[in-house]
Amino acid sequence: MVENPKAVEHEDGIVWTEDVEAFDYVRQSVELSASTRRSPVAWRGNGRRVGYAVLRQDAPSGGVPGKFVRRVFWVKEHDRSEQPDGMYKRTAPSEAVDPHTVAPGVWGELTERAWGAPLPGA
Repeated sequence: MVENPKAVEHEDGIVWTEDVEAFDYVRQSVELSASTRRSPVAWRGNGRRVGYAVLRQDAPSGGVPGKFVRRVFWVKEHDRSEQPDGMYKRTAPSEAVDPHTVAPGVWGELTERAWGAPLPGA
C-alpha cells in the first residue's frame, strides 16, 4: 500500500478493538468516506476490523462534505493470527504492517516480525 500523508495528518488516536499483542501484523487500509471523526469506522470488507484511527475534533472532511478519511486495521480468516501455519507463515500480505509501529499520524511499517522472517532484500 502506498503511504498517504493526508490519511494520517489529523489523527488523534488509534483504537484497537482486539488485543494488539495477538497480531504479528494487521492489514492497514484507508476509508475515504467515514461518516464520523471518532466513532467506530463501519466495516464492509472481508475479514474483521480490529482497530481504527480517530480524528481530532477539528479535522476537515475529505473530498466529500461530511465524510472523513480514516485508517482501518483488519485481518482476514487466512492471516497468520488466524492460521499460524497457513499461507502467511513466512510472508505477509501487501497491506500488512506491524501493529507496534502504528501510532496517530504515523504510517504503519512492515517489519521482520510482521513478515515472519527476515525481510526480502534486507
